[in-house]
Amino acid sequence: MALKPLYDRVVVRRLEAETTTKAGIIIPDKSAEKPTQGEVIAVGEGAICESGEVRALAVRPGDRILFGQYAGTKTKVDGEELLIMKESDILAIVEVEQAEEKAA
Repeated sequence: MALKPLYDRVVVRRLEAETTTKAGIIIPDKSAEKPTQGEVIAVGEGAICESGEVRALAVRPGDRILFGQYAGTKTKVDGEELLIMKESDILAIVEVEQAEEKAA
């Protein structure tokens, strides 16, 4: 099943939280915070302005984003937990440098 969000809503898949600190300390799953980064899976048509025009969203499918810890509404699709949130809940687009992408 595919989700097509309406208007200015975005479907996001949370990225896995890091379980090890830079110092090498392993963080147990129960004490780890929910990740606040995700990948955009689908976007709506756009926000409707006061003039009635539709403004395209700033994010695109595949973008890596940063959002608030309690942003969005959880839903399960085909056993996968996804978030549906408004574009205004997105804090930033994370731009991954090409060197990091090659290393991964």
